[in-house]
Amino acid sequence: MARSKSCETPESVVAGAGAGAAAAPGGGRPLIITEDPVLLDDLLRLCAAAGAEPHVHHAVPEHGGAGGSAGASEGRAGGVGWDTAPLVLVGDDAAGRVRGAPRRTGVFLVGRDLDDPLVWQRAVEIGAEEVLRLPDAESLLVDRIADVVEGAGRPALAVGVIGGAGGAGASTLACALAVRAARAGERTILIDGDPLGGGMDVLLGGESAEGLRWPDFAASRGRVGAGALEESLPELHALRVLSWDRGDRVVVPPAAMRSVVAAARRRGGVVVVDLPRRVDEAVAEVLAQLDLVLMVVPGELRSVAAAGRVAAGVRMVARDVRVVVRGRCPGGLDPEAVAGLLGAPLAGEVPVEVGLPGRVAEGEPPGAHGRGALARFCDGFWQRALGPAQGVPA
Repeated sequence: MARSKSCETPESVVAGAGAGAAAAPGGGRPLIITEDPVLLDDLLRLCAAAGAEPHVHHAVPEHGGAGGSAGASEGRAGGVGWDTAPLVLVGDDAAGRVRGAPRRTGVFLVGRDLDDPLVWQRAVEIGAEEVLRLPDAESLLVDRIADVVEGAGRPALAVGVIGGAGGAGASTLACALAVRAARAGERTILIDGDPLGGGMDVLLGGESAEGLRWPDFAASRGRVGAGALEESLPELHALRVLSWDRGDRVVVPPAAMRSVVAAARRRGGVVVVDLPRRVDEAVAEVLAQLDLVLMVVPGELRSVAAAGRVAAGVRMVARDVRVVVRGRCPGGLDPEAVAGLLGAPLAGEVPVEVGLPGRVAEGEPPGAHGRGALARFCDGFWQRALGPAQGVPA
């Protein structure tokens, strides 16, 4: 698989926010207040794991950090104040010196004594949101710091698409949803969750596009940098796509699936996941992070029977499952009947689009034809899910 020389390596994407995340829009530097050298060493280590360079003070900084600084930030230009720091980590030893500071969000009291009975009182006195005890809370704290570095805001709306029966057209709908979201101006990531589906990059006409694929993330451990992930993926039709390569490896551990999908969501916008019909442990990790699952079902009885078995597995994990009826078979069931038999809300009907297979064969991705039935369905779906679309191209 060809890759750009400037393409991110898996090592730069995984294991902390990394260099890519540090450059993400809205990034910031946390403020550490402590004189405990052991605790400071721990906090600096965790900040480094999250890709953050903190400011360090012994007490509440004045005038954006003039005076009293120590550690990694000493002598740096700029500084940070109590009110302006995106995150404040107050050591147990410094709680008394922080008492009386203006109340604000994003303050955490951090220490190592698990048996201290007065810790909650001190947390209330300084207005801390949480009490974090090391080493137990190290993973949580790295996530909190990395969110600051990446400028994490509202997570993406994550929509999964799954076929209720073989050949239902779930991959086609997932691709079209991503294409239409990107054309509406949404930051969009399309994730191919089906290793046996042939590759969403192929459906988009970009199987030779440079960038990372799923096997590159199989060894992922811990947090994946959201900005670095997005930049490392192939860009096709104004969206980013995470697909499979042409190799034999078709297994990605559940932990890697969870980390990658979580990173994709942290960038905001829209995440669309093409799901396999079999719900294994890795797929369950994806389903747990989705806001909505669309199950595509042809409007005939045999497909509905098969979809019932798929739906039973999906409902064990997914929060919200809705039915999309694909086409109407002669003498088949109407959409409301299909949804009623499956006991799920009806998300809509996608009529069969004449000429779609030919256009896809010529390199036009599903949903690109703005006046087609598929594009109209997707535009209507996003308008309902995201609010009125602005300037959706034809």
